[in-house]
Amino acid sequence: MLTKYDEMLCHQNTTTFDHVGQSDLRWTERVVLYGFDTSKEGGDGINFMTGLARYPNRNVMDAYGMVTLGDKSAHVVRMSGELRPETTGLASNTVGPYTYEIVEPLKKIRASLAENEHGVSFQLDFDAAFPAYEQAPAFFRSRGRVQEDARRFYQNGCLSGWIKAGNQEYKIDPATWRVGRDHSWGVRRGGGGGSMPEGAFLQPEEVHDGGLYFMGIFDFGDRLVHFAQRETSAGLRYHFEGGVYPTLGGSGEQVPAVSVEHDFRFRDGMRLIRSGKVGVATADGATAEISIRAMTDFWPGLAGYDPYRDYMSGMWKGPSFIDGFTADVADPAVRERVSMLTETLCEAECNGQVGYGLVEMVCVGDYPRYGFRAGRA
Repeated sequence: MLTKYDEMLCHQNTTTFDHVGQSDLRWTERVVLYGFDTSKEGGDGINFMTGLARYPNRNVMDAYGMVTLGDKSAHVVRMSGELRPETTGLASNTVGPYTYEIVEPLKKIRASLAENEHGVSFQLDFDAAFPAYEQAPAFFRSRGRVQEDARRFYQNGCLSGWIKAGNQEYKIDPATWRVGRDHSWGVRRGGGGGSMPEGAFLQPEEVHDGGLYFMGIFDFGDRLVHFAQRETSAGLRYHFEGGVYPTLGGSGEQVPAVSVEHDFRFRDGMRLIRSGKVGVATADGATAEISIRAMTDFWPGLAGYDPYRDYMSGMWKGPSFIDGFTADVADPAVRERVSMLTETLCEAECNGQVGYGLVEMVCVGDYPRYGFRAGRA
């Protein structure tokens, strides 16, 4: 069917804009925005994660807002609705009280959650400090079936606005908050990718003994360091990307990373980093030695990246759905249900320069180097 998007001169397929080039139910387009106050940690810490996803082959669009206070309580609102017919503007998408707006492409984004019965609301204005940069292509196939065929771009910047959660209002100070975002599209696997069962008659996926995925994005003010790696349980790398990026309008050029070496320290009984060191080697022959210290965590599984409280991103929940709750993330039983994908916001140090950023990690099954075995933390 024709939509307002078909008026634009940017078609990529010989069909209308409301369709994608394949029928895989997992095909999704997703935006994510996250940030934290670097001046606070522990019991005073505050961070947020928010985003929106479109599932054109499921006819679903959903969104969420999550604010975590003091590493104790996660205040969550989740919304879902019918994608067609499209009712929002060309540069914004709305689900219930949530709106994600592209104010200036690749420069300025606004995420807003209006007042609602669940007690979480915000207006978050993202202004780019670094250029947007592309992910290395991620394509994996297993026994003839595409597991993943996705692309994304990342960007870091400055944040302004306000957040209300836990009966308090927090005004965001751009001087102390750090923020990042990404925008992905394609076929995804795992949590948050719409990878729900597609039928009882499919061959089960291959079962591996374990492995490690980790990503780091660190803002040092004058440069941004990014790296991501996937390894087998034996520590063999099978996917890597990374680079060092100057600020928008700053001097210097992007330098690709060629490898990363890691030495992580984990919290007792958890596959969640406490600290660590990474060495990021770049194509110009330099190596950046970065020390990492965890400051605060957030748990995407609560917001829809894992099945939780009868909800997961991509599920059909009817033409208009909203729920909200507060989760005790200090409770190990709560964390265990949503702990496949972990997000740790960190302080980083490199050659005496302090920066801040994110370590994202999935560590499952066996990974002997760090003492992890299947079925054990």
